[in-house]
Amino acid sequence: MQGDGAAPLAHRAVPRARRWVGTAAALALLWFSGCGGGLERDDDGNRVQNCDPASRKAALADYFSDWYFWNTLSPKPSADGSHTVAAYFDALLYTGGSASFPADRWSYFESTESFNRFFGDGRALGYGVLVAGLEVEGRPDLPLYVRYVEPRSPAAAAGVARGDRILSINGRPVAELIAAGDFSALTASAAGQTLRLELAAAGGGGRTVSLQSSTYDLVPVPAQQVVTSPSGRRVGYLMVKDMVSQAVSPATEAFAGFRSAGVTELVLDLRYNGGGLVSVARDLASLVGGPRSAGRTYTSLLYNARRAAANNTSYQFNDPQQALGLQRVYILAGERTCSASEQLANGLRPFVDVVLVGDTTCGKPVGFLPHDDRCGTTYSVVNFESVNANNEGRYFDGLRPACAVAEDWTKPLGSTGEPMLATALRHADGIACTAPAAARQRALAATGTRIDEGERRSMVADR
Repeated sequence: MQGDGAAPLAHRAVPRARRWVGTAAALALLWFSGCGGGLERDDDGNRVQNCDPASRKAALADYFSDWYFWNTLSPKPSADGSHTVAAYFDALLYTGGSASFPADRWSYFESTESFNRFFGDGRALGYGVLVAGLEVEGRPDLPLYVRYVEPRSPAAAAGVARGDRILSINGRPVAELIAAGDFSALTASAAGQTLRLELAAAGGGGRTVSLQSSTYDLVPVPAQQVVTSPSGRRVGYLMVKDMVSQAVSPATEAFAGFRSAGVTELVLDLRYNGGGLVSVARDLASLVGGPRSAGRTYTSLLYNARRAAANNTSYQFNDPQQALGLQRVYILAGERTCSASEQLANGLRPFVDVVLVGDTTCGKPVGFLPHDDRCGTTYSVVNFESVNANNEGRYFDGLRPACAVAEDWTKPLGSTGEPMLATALRHADGIACTAPAAARQRALAATGTRIDEGERRSMVADR
């Protein structure tokens, strides 16, 4: 999750997947520079740091000491010349040892340009093709499917679609890539790079496509419709892919349409939602809860002991006129449901019957107040934990589904024949589902392994 005025980051060679929950205020970046380390003041009285490595490491040490959620539990390495800035960042991270908290696998950094592009402009750089790589981890004998294509991306323009089976990437056979756990070719670092995919189409036949990376607009709400359950219930279906500010308007319009259509049940598809801004998740949750939750606490963000008095923050539910105010909501979820999207489910639970369908979520009840170092890097360091109105949080093992369902990537999203949606529709009709799925988190963050580009969640263990 991540705060409104902030977002998460990514770093390491691959860079780390984006990780957020959300916190505090407006989409203006907040600057937190450490004391010392070559700091000086500009004409506006703001802290400005020299961008040499020694100054940046000293500023990081000060920032972690003041703002890091685990500031009393984390290592305190010397900011000497033996570390690069990136290595020093890693050395500052909490490594575990407390019974209450696992090691920090979520803090990361990325370029400020990338951060602003996603959270400010609602855009992404890349090819726009996402694969079901987590599901075939360590199984080179299994096929690799396209699970999602960004609607305005180069992949979409080339006709790549969910359900296409990938045979090779840039000439490397898929079995080789799965065995190596290497899908880095799907991540572009600049516009104009080339990706070659050999595909077997869902409907038969094969082809090779060549994609050029570019910056494209995100479509944070890619699907909305009214469907009918087997017994005739009118059900609203809404997929939200990214918790960015550009999602609020189309989601609100969709709920207005659901109200007009007289829906009696709602399915919110967050299976690929890796998180984003707390305020956006709160606004979406308010459209679900309506009068049932209006004015009540959606979430509280709790900082470390040093920052708590000044920074602990609560978000209240809104009462939008388009809200449905239903007693129950179905949330389609899985390993890629992370951070602010998990927070949405947890925030609704005290007021609405939340029925999770799919697989266990990523398990990230912590978030960031992103920090721009004014040297081209934005740091998303865990600053707070998130709890709901009942003070429930710390779901580091993820939120488990009531109905465990395996995904079928050959079925279109939003189709009543797609297993996760079909299960929700049957449950709405009173048909019992299976027992909760076992947690399947993968702690990939420690290795920097990246499954594919375009993931915005805050930890790889969520994949």
